[in-house]
Amino acid sequence: MSTAAVKLSAPVKADSKAKTKAAWNYKNNVYFLLKILFAVSGFIIAALVNTAFPQKAAVDIKNYVITAFSFNISLTMNDAYVFILAALAVIYAGAGVRAWSDNDRRKKYSKRAAFRFALGLALALWDIGGTKLQFFPQPFFPGPAQVIEAYLADSEYILQNTLYSLRLYAAGFSCGVLLGVGTGILIGWFPKVYYWVFPVLKITGVVPAVAWMPFALTLLPNSFTAAVFLIVICAWFQIAFLTAQGIQSTPKQSFEAARILGSSSVDQILHVAIPHAMPDIFTGITSANAMAFTTLVMSEMLGQPGGLGYYINQSKVWSAYYKVLAAIVIMAVLFSLINHIIGRIQKHTLRWQEGVVKK
Repeated sequence: MSTAAVKLSAPVKADSKAKTKAAWNYKNNVYFLLKILFAVSGFIIAALVNTAFPQKAAVDIKNYVITAFSFNISLTMNDAYVFILAALAVIYAGAGVRAWSDNDRRKKYSKRAAFRFALGLALALWDIGGTKLQFFPQPFFPGPAQVIEAYLADSEYILQNTLYSLRLYAAGFSCGVLLGVGTGILIGWFPKVYYWVFPVLKITGVVPAVAWMPFALTLLPNSFTAAVFLIVICAWFQIAFLTAQGIQSTPKQSFEAARILGSSSVDQILHVAIPHAMPDIFTGITSANAMAFTTLVMSEMLGQPGGLGYYINQSKVWSAYYKVLAAIVIMAVLFSLINHIIGRIQKHTLRWQEGVVKK
């Protein structure tokens, strides 16, 4: 073979390999189907481990009767755990089927498949170490099935405390957002308000909200109002500070253009300053959300007659750490859901940013 032929064949082979590699990705139906199976197989393995692995440690496995649609269903904590694993496998398989006709969803699903598989394996290892063999320190690290037992044993009580937490959080955080955005607009727009209020905001904002609890419990009529006040305080600083920053950073050219077109001061605030400050406002809301949730749990632990923090404190006294973990799981789910809702609102409000900012 001549030297020229060898030189030509090398790029051809490289090009062929590149095309094969490009074809074997999330756009390929067989590849994506394998990704779906890979994503759910971790949960299937976890269910098989729970079913097939022998129970070596002395764990009291009780039967519980659950009423659903007028039917009484008897099940153990292991039955409930396997059911949840099966539900997760079905949910993620359904998400894969839903993403089948959308390349963007396919790409996201394919990226997350490895994490979902690893999550299933982690649950399997946790089940072995926490329930089957109990070589994790007990009672501090119960297995996942034992955590689920808390929902079977205390379902009504957990629901009652969850609703109490949601009511407290909704009252405090919504007031904190309204007060924070309103204060931030006033500080950012009016120099005199900035002169008098901003120093107070800086001084009080750095103090942890829980530090105000003795005053709140003394001066306010009940513990619920005191907890709402603490959540408002912790959300107010973050949101007000970033809102004011967003208002003040609005380009002067935008105000001049609005003024030339005949806009009044109110129009400039509503249609120029606030839209420009929206990214900062949502950054403040997202940051304040985490701080408000922390304050919520701490206030429930220190003086509320209910809530998930109260439930954790109560369970800790009796060394029922599987109930503590059950409450933590609910907190994680609620916080993620609230963050998701805020993210959806932000995405809709800031839809003009699509294609402008980096994702």
